[in-house]
Amino acid sequence: MNKALGTLGLSIAAALGACLAHAAEPSPPALTAPDPAALPNDAWGATVRYGRDLLTQTAKLIGPQAQNPALRYAGNNLACQSCHIDAGTKAYGLPLTGAFADYPNYRAREGKVGTLPERINGCLTRSLNGKPMPEGSAQMTAIIAYLRFLSLGSKVGTPISTRGPGPIQTMSRAADPIRGQDIYSAQCAACHGSNGQGQRAAPGDPTFAIPALWGDDSFNDGAGMARLSTAAAFIRNNMPHGTSWPAPSLTEADAWDVAAFLEAQPRPHMAGLERDYPKLNEKPVDAPYGPYADSFPAIQHKYGPFGPIRATLNASIAASKDGN
Repeated sequence: MNKALGTLGLSIAAALGACLAHAAEPSPPALTAPDPAALPNDAWGATVRYGRDLLTQTAKLIGPQAQNPALRYAGNNLACQSCHIDAGTKAYGLPLTGAFADYPNYRAREGKVGTLPERINGCLTRSLNGKPMPEGSAQMTAIIAYLRFLSLGSKVGTPISTRGPGPIQTMSRAADPIRGQDIYSAQCAACHGSNGQGQRAAPGDPTFAIPALWGDDSFNDGAGMARLSTAAAFIRNNMPHGTSWPAPSLTEADAWDVAAFLEAQPRPHMAGLERDYPKLNEKPVDAPYGPYADSFPAIQHKYGPFGPIRATLNASIAASKDGN
């Protein structure tokens, strides 16, 4: 599997409609990204390049390995590009191209209109299991500068066709973590380890060359990657390492089941998840934690099948509209 699994995860919720749709659609255009190395050696160029470094060397610059303890915002040794592959430039690898033009926007998880710094801090506290970064800090400014650079030419309100984790069809059955364990052993363990702890960059270096997928040094249970549909689509379109969406290596069923195995493993818990999605009818059907707007069991919300949940939710929303 990849040198990537974890979450900055900008606009995942908006992209999941495409992820869960049928894949028999015209191929989207290739994603192109500018090269920050081509920028002049001035203040703007230096800031953009620092922003890119923060995505690729997160643990060393703003994580547990940062020399300045005051800059240790990330709580694990993942990098932003553990989730946003190639510093956010890979098609369907949770790319960040166009993300700058998306904000402010309405965020169902928070139940309000949110800003780009708030979204970045959401990733710091969830995917990186850390704490918020001051919005006026040099580090926040650099990340936003890099996102702006990636988004040059993107029009506000115009979606990027290859955003998100990529297409995958919803299954009619529940995902099977037991079957997924066999797939993991055959396809993933060679890189991520039989214990899911990844590979460190070098002896004595706690940062990752290949990220941990569960355990204390992985994303917490409030991260976008803790949702089955996000993980399954990401795996289908990016794993094993070198896979790209036009030529996936795993079947869709295999991707769902190995994702279920990953989601069944222990990981840090984020306090306060019950406050997510204050409007429960806006909560994704695969949110792995309650409360819910329906009576389906939590295990079905975690592993599926999601069709009955979605049908019930849609019926409830329609009835509410009719009542108004």
